[in-house]
Amino acid sequence: MTHSMHDTHGDHEHTEQCGHTAVVHEGHIDYLHEGHLHHPHEGHYDEHVIDVNAQNPASCQPMECSCGGHDASQHEQVPHGDHYDYLYQGHLHHPHGDHCDDHGSLQTR
Repeated sequence: MTHSMHDTHGDHEHTEQCGHTAVVHEGHIDYLHEGHLHHPHEGHYDEHVIDVNAQNPASCQPMECSCGGHDASQHEQVPHGDHYDYLYQGHLHHPHGDHCDDHGSLQTR
């Protein structure tokens, strides 16, 4: 898990009621916010990234995708390893050529 502090955040406070997608990540809750995965920590927010692992691989794993295309205006971006995926129906979708790769599931609340 990456542990780096988010530079600027403004006055918004992430809570279960803030309206941002809550993600279960390594035993705690993070919040998806403008392509970042924020974790409240000692008066600031840490930047987290979904690790590449057996549950969330980064390899080419073509899947049937009925999303009609992914972009940040339609689906939330999720930092995953050294790239971004899109959250769609509980899964991380990664656009790859003429298909989407399945980069595993992501538990949200």
